[in-house]
Amino acid sequence: MTTLDTGKIVGAGLDRVDAPLKVTGSAHYPNDFTLPGMAHAALVRSTVAAGRIRAFDLSEAQAAPGVLTVITHLNAPELARGPMTLLGGSPPAPVQDDRVLHHGQHIAVVVAESAEQARHAATLVRVEYDTDKAVLDLDDPRAQIVENPWGLDTERGDVTAGFARADVIVEETYTTPDNTNNPLGLMATLASWHGDSLTVHDSTQWPHNVRTSLAHIFKVPESGIRVLAPFVGGGFGAGLRMWPHVILTVLAARELKRPVKLVLTRPEMFTSVGHRPDSVQQIKIGATRAGDLVAIEHRGISSVAMEDDDYEPVSFGSSVAYACSNVLTRDRQARLNIPCPGSMRAPAEGQGNFALESAIDEAAHAIGMDPLAFRLRNFAEEHQVLGLPWSSNALKECYRKGAERFGWARRTLEPGSLRDGHWLIGYGLAGVSYPFYQVPSQARASIRRDGSAHVRSAATDIGTGTYTVMTQLAAELLGLDVPRVRFDLGDSDMPYSPQAGGSGLTGALGNAVHSACRRLVQEFLDVVADDSASPLRGCLLDDVTVVDGRIQRVDDPAQGETYADILARHRLEELSADGRSTPPQSQELGLAVAGAFGAKFVEVRVDPELGLLRVARVVSVIDGGRILNEKTAASQIIGGTVGGISQALFEETVTDKVTGRIANATFGDYLMPVNADVPDMEVHFVGAPDPATAVGTKGVGEVGLVGLAAAIGNAVFHATGRRLRSLPFTLDQLMR
Repeated sequence: MTTLDTGKIVGAGLDRVDAPLKVTGSAHYPNDFTLPGMAHAALVRSTVAAGRIRAFDLSEAQAAPGVLTVITHLNAPELARGPMTLLGGSPPAPVQDDRVLHHGQHIAVVVAESAEQARHAATLVRVEYDTDKAVLDLDDPRAQIVENPWGLDTERGDVTAGFARADVIVEETYTTPDNTNNPLGLMATLASWHGDSLTVHDSTQWPHNVRTSLAHIFKVPESGIRVLAPFVGGGFGAGLRMWPHVILTVLAARELKRPVKLVLTRPEMFTSVGHRPDSVQQIKIGATRAGDLVAIEHRGISSVAMEDDDYEPVSFGSSVAYACSNVLTRDRQARLNIPCPGSMRAPAEGQGNFALESAIDEAAHAIGMDPLAFRLRNFAEEHQVLGLPWSSNALKECYRKGAERFGWARRTLEPGSLRDGHWLIGYGLAGVSYPFYQVPSQARASIRRDGSAHVRSAATDIGTGTYTVMTQLAAELLGLDVPRVRFDLGDSDMPYSPQAGGSGLTGALGNAVHSACRRLVQEFLDVVADDSASPLRGCLLDDVTVVDGRIQRVDDPAQGETYADILARHRLEELSADGRSTPPQSQELGLAVAGAFGAKFVEVRVDPELGLLRVARVVSVIDGGRILNEKTAASQIIGGTVGGISQALFEETVTDKVTGRIANATFGDYLMPVNADVPDMEVHFVGAPDPATAVGTKGVGEVGLVGLAAAIGNAVFHATGRRLRSLPFTLDQLMR
């Protein structure tokens, strides 16, 4: 029985198996659940960015209709900080003291009989503060600087000597702003205690992390906690950590001994569930006139909250992106009075790639070389830090196919030389990579007497298509039609799954499903191992294949029998098997395990008189390893492309530099693209399954966004001769 030998189901653009539930309104999101006797919670948030709470006046709030309790640091029990996780430390526990560390911090929670009553009462809580001057800027000399926060700084060769050899040196500064995750579904939590047992419906991308964290914080057995998230209304990274509002909801439910539900408002989303931190990056690139890179230096600083950690190594990608003997990367963080940052689609790479790929384009122009030719000349045949060949890397094919589909050959070298009437036309591109990320995962597969299969794992589907691709994969591996397979997820009582994030879930979970399905077929072979009535008697796993619900011999396909027949003859209702995946290790393989690669080609149009900028076309070519479903994978790249356009042209979370208040925390003020801003898009996949894992996927959730901002900026330069180095690109930058 080989890995995926037929390919009849895997790869096909199957419609989403969960689509009927969603379009009929039958898919229940955390906000849709109610319980008998349920109360509702509303947050009270600080109106200063730094200082201490001098006093609360709760009299009006407590006297308001329907109010059941108001919890502040004055009456809250001591709560432990959440544990260290695979993604770093947990945010600080809420309402533990009188300190205020950022504007919008949760300083109290009001619980009432109805949501309206709770929200009204929250407005009646009066707070007196002793304020301090907030630290809000990366360049504020009062900011505490954290050097090399993740131990990922790199240095190879002799950068000083490399620059001495360079014919051309480009040295520039690039800035990216704070962006805020804004999934359509407002984050919601519903908590219900039964003694020391707890059930939580939560908008999480990682049910097991919520379970482990709550057990640690509330000092109850993890086995008594169940976290449910069968459907999540988006995430983009906002649901990867367990945030303080979840703790407050669980605390209120325990204090009142009744279910409590809390739904964040849109403004609260801006201060409660993370954001992409801003960054300032200095890049210096040295090249010869022939087009060889001889030195790269990339230094970045990004913001982080006062008492939190966030993984944003913006410079690290430059250490592996191109073949260069002399490279130095350095990252720092500045502690500010801001809400806790967190992962937002393509964390770190979304910022770092913009700076690197803009600088690469600047270097190509400085030596008079075509930007595509420059990138191809400096292609990294091996992992530049590990010194190992890639397990797979089709980036060159991405460039080739993208250039062909886009029509790159029509690009002129001189900026401002292409026009369509009064519009200036610009062609830009960016090379893209996203690092390999995968952690252990588990799954369970069963086949019932009717021949149907049930596969499950505690993963989440945030709209990426996990339900669908895992159903396809299991159907392929078990030789069943798709309607005969049910895949369930979003329940922490199911086998362990990592988070839906980092482009790592499909690979980790897919390999676990692969393991479970193979083990399940082995279970059937074990049942008939000594069965004289079975044509499969004595067969090993490699001796058989599975087709149409039937296990059959490879050497004689006529010899076999169905799952249903085996179960019936042996009077079994079902057989089950557990599978697990272990991430491949580069040093053990002798290969650098590869993430996804890609090339982004963009055409822009600029009105030189009005400063109008329009993205006219985008061609994305992606090496994502084995593509389990071309339709859902292409949808991921299209969604990421829209996110990249948004990052380049629209998104900026604006913080008032005096008060620390976020000034545009609504959909009316926080700009995002609408349909009219989304251009014609092409998505193509190249490359082959990656041999480092059984299923061979790489993940495409993040790589769709990476590179768009740089490609757009590079296209703007080609159109106008004006180099934009600060996101988002705005009218005033083009009108200067």
